[in-house]
Amino acid sequence: MNARRAGVTLALVHLLLVSAVALKYAADRARLPSAWARTVPFDPSLPIRGRYVRLRLQVPMSDRGTTTGALSRVRLVAAAGRVYAVADSATGLEATIDTTSSAPAARLVEPIAFFIPEHVPDPSARPGDEELWAEVTLPASGPPRPIRLGVRRGGAIEPLDLR
Repeated sequence: MNARRAGVTLALVHLLLVSAVALKYAADRARLPSAWARTVPFDPSLPIRGRYVRLRLQVPMSDRGTTTGALSRVRLVAAAGRVYAVADSATGLEATIDTTSSAPAARLVEPIAFFIPEHVPDPSARPGDEELWAEVTLPASGPPRPIRLGVRRGGAIEPLDLR
């Protein structure tokens, strides 16, 4: 096998691998539930990984049986277009529980990354009257996967055009 044929073969293998991952994510988006969750952004860029916004999801708890600041395990569920946390000590994700506001909320310990193009301004820099939200896919296990970002002004969430 000459060098040219080996290079083409390697390129095809890479193309198949990337296509398989893209197909898996497309199938997950089609069959798994997705909903909007409020985010707390931090660390907008790391040169090694490219340009992205690192997000920590902050979702309301569906039950009130936890104490403030406690590290707990929660499972994420989608209902009425929003993400909610349910206590689940067996298979859940680690979260810090905040009960200081009127509604208890779970802030996930493991952040998610949303990659953004170079020419787009940092979407995590928002005025005080806006909140950054993320539409996420909720797989059966593991962290949620971000689909797109949106801004909540008042009561409605408006998706951001980041292309």
